[in-house]
Amino acid sequence: MALEGVLLGMGNPLLDISAVVDEEFLKKFDIQLNNAILAEDKHKSMYDEMSAKFNVEYIAGGATQNSIKVAQWLLQVPGATSYIGCIGKDKYGEEMTKNSRLAGVNVQYYEDENTPTGTCAVCVVGGERSLIANLAAANCYKVDHLKKPENWALVEKAKYFYIAGFFLTVSPESIQLVGEHAAAKNKVFTMNLSAPFICEFFKDVQNKALPYVDYVFGNETEARTYSKVHGWETDNVEEIALKLSQLPKANEARKRITVITQGADPVCVAKDGKVTLYPVILLPKEKLVDTNGAGDAFVGGFLAQLVQEKPIEECVRAGCYAANVVIQRSGCTYPEKPDFH
Repeated sequence: MALEGVLLGMGNPLLDISAVVDEEFLKKFDIQLNNAILAEDKHKSMYDEMSAKFNVEYIAGGATQNSIKVAQWLLQVPGATSYIGCIGKDKYGEEMTKNSRLAGVNVQYYEDENTPTGTCAVCVVGGERSLIANLAAANCYKVDHLKKPENWALVEKAKYFYIAGFFLTVSPESIQLVGEHAAAKNKVFTMNLSAPFICEFFKDVQNKALPYVDYVFGNETEARTYSKVHGWETDNVEEIALKLSQLPKANEARKRITVITQGADPVCVAKDGKVTLYPVILLPKEKLVDTNGAGDAFVGGFLAQLVQEKPIEECVRAGCYAANVVIQRSGCTYPEKPDFH
């Protein structure tokens, strides 16, 4: 099966700038450990100072991009995956492009001339970390970029699509366009609930996209928030997964499948009116480094098997494998070659 360009992702690219910093730096920029926030004005100069002062590691990140990179890593076929999003015309944008292309992903970024590349500072002290995200250019994606012939060619070529719910806050029209294409051509369109705030505050655009979605991913918190927002009056993840799978669909040739992860608890899959639970790979506490990116890695592993038309249990097994690898490392990173059989 020809895998080149088989999977296309769209989302918010953020360059993770990760470094071990000192207490003085935390104090200067008023940073609390074990926290994740959006950058404020007082954090503006922090990114450059961090790069100048500490031994910084750059990792191309953002939820969708993480998943696409993990899928690419498992597939081990250069250019099997493509990715679209918005970056700035700056050194961080260059770093992101280089990083992603080295990983084998065919990235086609829209470059915003006036806005810096989105970044996420990962400040580490004594093994504990704090995340400060500045969306910046990631927020500026325009549907016109997607419509350009060279970019729409990626859509035409792909057979599978993945978009995290975070992109609903940026370009719902792009999501709509790809969803309609997938339904018309009987291709596979997948999305993620992504965060409770998406289910709460972007409910309308999420509901508009959902009929096009063949696979819905999420975790138990997001699933319960979705249920609450829609007045389903149940906290039972299995029931919610089932209800999500049975919502109306644009392409009735494909039945929707819901995949909900629950941390160390089994993965819940709703398909054809029934729910199956799949155990995850349990990890001793002392081996856990960082759960950040675990959900993204799960989706990437799942998609790597899905695009090869493997059965659902294999997709889940690969998802659990990828998540298990990533949580034993800092950030959404992985060894050079996968060890998945």
